[in-house]
Amino acid sequence: MALRPQPPSSAAANHQPFISKLLLLLTLLPLSLAFFAFLLQWRGGGVDDPISRWSVDESNKFPGMDSSPLATHSSSSSDCSTLLGQANAASFPYFRDWKFKFDSNLKPKVCITTSTSASLEQILPWMFYHKVIGVSTFFLFVEGKAASPVVSKVLETIPVSLISKDGLCLTLQGVKVIYRTKELEEQQAKSRIWNETWLSSFFYKPCNYELFVKQSLNMEMAIVMARDAGMDWILHLDTDELIHPAGAREYSLRQLLLEVPRNVDMVVFPNYESSVERDDIKEPFTEVTMFKKNYDHLTKDTYFGMYKEATRGNPNYFLTYGNGKAAARVQDHLRPNGAHRWHNYMKTPNEMKFEEAAVLHYTYAKFSDLTSRRDRCGCKPTKEDVKRCFMLEFDRAAFIIASTATEEEMLRWYHEHVVWTDRTLNLKLLKKGILTRIYAPMTIIQSLRGSGIFGSIIASTQGSIGSSNSSSKADAEALPLRKIGRIRKSSKATERKALGVTLYNTSHDVAAVPPLSPPVMDGELTIEA
Repeated sequence: MALRPQPPSSAAANHQPFISKLLLLLTLLPLSLAFFAFLLQWRGGGVDDPISRWSVDESNKFPGMDSSPLATHSSSSSDCSTLLGQANAASFPYFRDWKFKFDSNLKPKVCITTSTSASLEQILPWMFYHKVIGVSTFFLFVEGKAASPVVSKVLETIPVSLISKDGLCLTLQGVKVIYRTKELEEQQAKSRIWNETWLSSFFYKPCNYELFVKQSLNMEMAIVMARDAGMDWILHLDTDELIHPAGAREYSLRQLLLEVPRNVDMVVFPNYESSVERDDIKEPFTEVTMFKKNYDHLTKDTYFGMYKEATRGNPNYFLTYGNGKAAARVQDHLRPNGAHRWHNYMKTPNEMKFEEAAVLHYTYAKFSDLTSRRDRCGCKPTKEDVKRCFMLEFDRAAFIIASTATEEEMLRWYHEHVVWTDRTLNLKLLKKGILTRIYAPMTIIQSLRGSGIFGSIIASTQGSIGSSNSSSKADAEALPLRKIGRIRKSSKATERKALGVTLYNTSHDVAAVPPLSPPVMDGELTIEA
């Protein structure tokens, strides 16, 4: 007897529509998500991928960076269009999509003061890098190259107006240029610092001592200007130093200082020292990525355990100073305490030291730094005379070798004492944490350079340089390096000599903190010049 097919059960019949609906849902869901993502990109101009933002590849951007040249946009501001006047005029890349105003009332307001004779090629990347990480105002005390008509005209062009891709005309504000003229020196010779004793041991000496006094006198003036400008923090940096705001939630100096407790008056950035791997470095900020960590950011066992290998026969663990730089809250009775610290006439500042943030010091990063330091000082190349000129032992040895050796001998000495060519040793010290790689400054400055911002600023000054050569600027450019305070030496030197011993240890008259070497091991190391 033939078997007839049985009709499907009711349960099976109900299951088939459920499977069909599930398959339909699984098909429609990714399509809907894809459509939603496309809609977001179309409406917002692109979705910001946080992973791609950290790529160092040129096609991707460092957080907060946008290196693509931006087309000018019709604007009601004639100043912006006059300044840029090009189809590919650069923008200043701070935040993505320009959802930010530089003249907004962001807190805290941070300023940097510097004393420099550097070239424009060094000053502009240094200044705009610090703009990117949140510095609002600069007080530039210039002389030498920095006071030349070409450089001074460019610096005075800032504030500079820039156009965003949204057509918003923005102004980068807060650059004050102060020239070292005879009038300025006479004014500083009447300042409070000049009539006190805490800096007196550095007076009437050449080269590094003279620079140290100039920096302190300039810092005293910068405090007044910072207070008048409504600044919250002031920081002294040289133009071969970059702040590395590690440890903040953003790569931002402003964010880092925002998180400092209110009862802290001064914060110290331990310095890392550049460790160059070639002798042909031209632009240290974009070519150097390896740095030697500060003692404060290492364990004692690591530091002293690897001390001799990290020192490589030099007088100290660092080539130059190792006591970092400090930022201070702008408040009543604030005063400098040398180029590395701040103090207060009425109290001992409450100080803290950053555990991750640092100041990157690009010292002797170029071979030409040997001769440039030599050319700035008129000391005799003898072991006794260089002690009058330089505070640190490596500077003394470098001056002697630059003054007495041939070019070939200088290059060989530079290789032995400065350049890190031993890859095996480098890898060992990197693994131990003595050396570290830091790419953020290089990435930011490369993006700035690629955006064309430096070229735009320089181009905007062409044709008007001749008119900027006023007598005061010419005096600043030609002003020889004089021993600070020679004007009043006869009346004050004896007085300071008599008072210095008794006043140095008073609470309000603490002696200035000079550039200091890092801790040393037992037994002295020597360097052959």
